[in-house]
Amino acid sequence: MFDFDQYLGFLAFLTILTIGFWLMIFLVSIIPYWIGGQLIENMKLKREAKKNENN
Repeated sequence: MFDFDQYLGFLAFLTILTIGFWLMIFLVSIIPYWIGGQLIENMKLKREAKKNENN
């Protein structure tokens, strides 16, 4: 039979596993969006700088 310490260890393991899973899902969904937005913003700034340089 399980004693209480093993039960607490199992609950701690499940909690850490679940937190890690949701953190991974969050990072996989947010980071590409953030990087893409940053790249688009940089392209706009470079275009605007080039336009101002030509005038």
